[in-house]
Amino acid sequence: MEALTPIQQVLVVISGVLVGFILGLIGGGGSILAVPLLLYFVGYSHPHIVIGTTAVAVALTAFANLLTHWRAGTMRWKPAITFALPGVIGAAIGAQIGKVFPSTPLLFLFALLMVVVAISMLRSRASSASRPIRSGWSMLAWILPVGFVVGLLSGFFGIGGGFLIVPGLMFATGMPLLNAVGTSLFSVGMFGTTTGITYAFAGLVNWLIVAEYLGGGILGGILGARLAFSLGVKKKALARIFASIVLIVAVYMLYVNITALHLTR
Repeated sequence: MEALTPIQQVLVVISGVLVGFILGLIGGGGSILAVPLLLYFVGYSHPHIVIGTTAVAVALTAFANLLTHWRAGTMRWKPAITFALPGVIGAAIGAQIGKVFPSTPLLFLFALLMVVVAISMLRSRASSASRPIRSGWSMLAWILPVGFVVGLLSGFFGIGGGFLIVPGLMFATGMPLLNAVGTSLFSVGMFGTTTGITYAFAGLVNWLIVAEYLGGGILGGILGARLAFSLGVKKKALARIFASIVLIVAVYMLYVNITALHLTR
């Protein structure tokens, strides 16, 4: 496994701070930058190890933040567990496919997903329209397949998937955004754990990076949350700035990997 230089170790911590700061500031989406930061900012040249490592780091960060939402009363355990169970199965299948998938096409598809996420964030608008509240068999009919599909994507790409889980929970259960954000952290943690275990058994997790990344993420999360409290409604503008950054990074990744695909032909 590739050893990190002292400078790279510092860059790993900075990467963790950046992702944690974004998560604390705008409440989601920051983990999608974890893979490109380690690949292109830190310069760690093993995509599958990067995916497995960031999956573990994101999972641990999610479980740490889950306690805050649980104490605040925004966590809903029944839909969280119901969503996570099929999602874990999907994540396990997705991770098995992802770890044997060729790295260049995998990163190309990851960049396409980043484009979709960025565009959806740029187009998103706050809506006060009420959603139908689902419960019982009606909720199960929606939450089980949605949870499986979201888990599959999360496992394949090695991401926390909060940006998919939150709208998935709102669509399947009708719960408000605040509850969906808190509830989603359980699935983010479970999906990341499942993906991380799959990659760890294949020797594709760098535990030193996990520790350094997690330390930076916790610090960044605290700073981001404090700033979010003081900014209030201005967070919407910051979320769109972040989406623009994600889009720029995605275009760069598309260029790099489509060039690599052409060279291998």
